[in-house]
Amino acid sequence: MKLKLFFFKTFKLFLIILFFMSCNNPQNNFLKQWDGPYGGTPDFNQINISKLEQAIEIGIELHYKEIEKITSNNNSPNFKNTIEAYELSGSDIDRVITYYGVLSNNISSLELRKIEPIINLKLSKYYNTILQNEKLFEKVKFIFNNSSELKLDNNQIRVIELIFQSFLMSGIELNKSEKKRYAEINNKLSALYTKFSNNVLHDEEYYTTFLANSDVSGLPLEYLNSIKSKDSTGNLIYEIKNTRSSIDPFLKFSNERHLRKIVWENFYSRGDNNDDYDNKETIIEILKLRKERVSILGYSDYGSWRLQNRMAKTPENALKLLEDIWPHAISMVKNEVKDMQEIANTDNIIIEPWDYRYYSEKVRQKKFSIQSEEIKQYLQLDKLQEAMFYVAEKVFKYSFIPAKKNEFSVFHKDVKVWKVYNINSEKLIGLWYLDPFARDGKRSGAWATTYRSYSKLHDKKIVLVSNNSNFIKPKDSNKILISWDDATTFFHEFGHALNSLASNVAYPTLNSGVRDYTEFQSQLLEKWLYTDSVINKFLIHHKTGKTIPKELVVKIKNASKFNQGFKTTEYLASAIIDLKIHQANVNKINISKFESKTLDSISMPSELVMRHRTPHFSHVFSGEGYATGYYGYIWAEVLTSDAAELFKSSKDGFYNKELSDKLVKYLFALHNSIKPEEAYLLFKGNKPNINALMRERGFK
Repeated sequence: MKLKLFFFKTFKLFLIILFFMSCNNPQNNFLKQWDGPYGGTPDFNQINISKLEQAIEIGIELHYKEIEKITSNNNSPNFKNTIEAYELSGSDIDRVITYYGVLSNNISSLELRKIEPIINLKLSKYYNTILQNEKLFEKVKFIFNNSSELKLDNNQIRVIELIFQSFLMSGIELNKSEKKRYAEINNKLSALYTKFSNNVLHDEEYYTTFLANSDVSGLPLEYLNSIKSKDSTGNLIYEIKNTRSSIDPFLKFSNERHLRKIVWENFYSRGDNNDDYDNKETIIEILKLRKERVSILGYSDYGSWRLQNRMAKTPENALKLLEDIWPHAISMVKNEVKDMQEIANTDNIIIEPWDYRYYSEKVRQKKFSIQSEEIKQYLQLDKLQEAMFYVAEKVFKYSFIPAKKNEFSVFHKDVKVWKVYNINSEKLIGLWYLDPFARDGKRSGAWATTYRSYSKLHDKKIVLVSNNSNFIKPKDSNKILISWDDATTFFHEFGHALNSLASNVAYPTLNSGVRDYTEFQSQLLEKWLYTDSVINKFLIHHKTGKTIPKELVVKIKNASKFNQGFKTTEYLASAIIDLKIHQANVNKINISKFESKTLDSISMPSELVMRHRTPHFSHVFSGEGYATGYYGYIWAEVLTSDAAELFKSSKDGFYNKELSDKLVKYLFALHNSIKPEEAYLLFKGNKPNINALMRERGFK
């Protein structure tokens, strides 16, 4: 018996040694510490997808052991041995998840998509295990309840509040059977989110429209150059990919109405083709599980649980804002359609959704003597990039210096890297990665990703942040020209990157964003695109090299409120559906009927559709970040418009030094160190109201 016990212990020790050897296995580069200067950087060249699942498993186990070390500490819980230890834990799995996110969003492959459901299930179980660890929670709870006696500073109190609330929202106080069901629901949701996302990606890749030379009437030459290809026999054809950056210009300029309809239907029916990739039943499952999960926690609906720590606080408050704006938006749509229909009458057609962009462009030309393609000649991608750097220098005191070729590992040859310095201190504060072009395997849209955030707790390591776009890369060496809307989005996403670079928080958790506030900083940065300094310095004709004419600038500014009915209505419709679908009776819901009935009930104009129809509403159903939170864009825009008016009315406008300093100090650097409404008061001195937004959109 003793001999058996000896062999058992020896074998157990052998397994432990093997585990730790595998943790440090140089063959699994996902787990390697980021080495090199600047606190280390990701080594994208060395990662192998076949090792990803193993890396996830090992990283999770390493974090569990760090948590076990915290919970097994017999000393009385204090901020250092519990909260700081918790904040410092999980660095190994964090690195792996960073790689995973980059691969999934930017260079997805069939190999990766096969293992995504498995990985996401493992991650779901991992998050549940951490946030339902009763021993850890008891220590956190002790510190939370005794924070006044522990003489903590404001940052420490704030981080404790946020961590404590995250445990409560994750069901830590449920009984054993409820916790088990809660975890089961999270695991099922994880699989459904992956399924939803992959279905949308399939339809974006599968429904490509091919055009012959006879089909390109009205399409600008630059656009044609960017989409030209060859068929199997070598003949010239054109590919309209099923992504927004590809279809928007086509719908705006194509004279072929029957093709506009095909392209429009392909795009707006993503996830809604009644095939193996249809998302409607998946959405119903998601809604049922979300409803059940929050019911276990004692909430009447998902939105009430989700929004409790947002600025809006409740779904009712969020809906009120949307409903206050809605009548003004659809009223403006009626005026826009009236103007368009006058032109469409000459073509003997009635405006349909696939006609809106086309005739809107004709109205723009008629009203303002301005054509989108005329403006586009002055919107060179590289010059706009320089413009963003100029704003960063003038407002934030940051300088961007291009890194040497191959100085840093990147995940695709199109990605470039810049070093970011604080001009005042001359210190390196971060690296900025730019991935500008569309490609197969990359999700559509534009976004920012932070590979590593700043916190004083983490040895003040520099920030690593990327911007990712889907501009169409030309097949030749022509200058890359983009639309005014795309230029605005470029500035918007750069605002998110600057928000990460400006971080001056004490603890990692304080970098977490409040969803209906995080868009504020990026929306505000869009306003600098309209400033005279940017326009006069960087809007340069790609052929002549001449600055954009003043009269054209006047037209652009005069036209800034043009088509706001369309833009506001398509957005609000999606935001309203997001909130209301989470309050619906999930046991009787039919997704198509719910969408159409809800839109009918608010008098949705028939000439346009939601910006994101429910079956491809990835913000809401490929994860939980924006679920019942899509309203956050316009909630944040109330702040944006209010702050913009303050800048406009100040000496030196958007380049006012005093306001710029306060902007960085209170609105960009603090993140979640204090409540957003308190941060805004520190910046402006009083609360914002909706009137500035209404004026900016031309509703008042």
